[in-house]
Amino acid sequence: MKYLFTAAALVLASYTPTAAFRAEQNIIQGVASVIDGDTLEVHGSRIRLHGIDAAESGQVCTERDGTKWRCGQAAALALAEKISRTPIRCEQTDTDRYERIVARCFSKREDLNKWMVSEGVAIAYRQYSSEYIGDEVRAREAGKGMWRTKFDMPRDWRKGSRTSDDRAELPAMLHQLVQRSYSCSPRRTCSQIGSCQEARWYLDNCSWGGRLDGDSDGVPCESIC
Repeated sequence: MKYLFTAAALVLASYTPTAAFRAEQNIIQGVASVIDGDTLEVHGSRIRLHGIDAAESGQVCTERDGTKWRCGQAAALALAEKISRTPIRCEQTDTDRYERIVARCFSKREDLNKWMVSEGVAIAYRQYSSEYIGDEVRAREAGKGMWRTKFDMPRDWRKGSRTSDDRAELPAMLHQLVQRSYSCSPRRTCSQIGSCQEARWYLDNCSWGGRLDGDSDGVPCESIC
């Protein structure tokens, strides 16, 4: 009987860590770098925020008085200021076509995806989820963030259907954010890059960046730029 008990204890001891490991397989935790308004990097893993779509880094929205507001930069900065250097926890829901992790992320138990939509700096990405539609409706009714402006839906802007100029010089604050987030090591391919701004940074700053511009027309990763 003693031997049976010992054997059972050994089985449980060997089983429990495995079960715990499996339970944590889809969890990513740590301090995050902001790539853009809906993309983070934690421990070298690119994470696309589930169910939301933020304005692209180079995207411009137009205020009611006609002034330009760089809403894509504002989305990235809002997310960066929200999480600061606080470790976050992301729960993977899928993997996208660029092999990025798609996840719902939390800072101090607050749903960051939901917060971005609630603040009007991202929209509910209806193509993939209906989870944040209610938050978008409330932000729109309150005229928060992008909803106080005229703007192209991010997916339309990416396809080239743009009503505003996106070539304005990046402000110093965003340059600092970019410098913290991007690195020339390791090398990346277009499928590993999350935004046009990021691709342009590699083209301009990395010795291997020219490989992202296959036809040498000055535009890297044309699938996203």
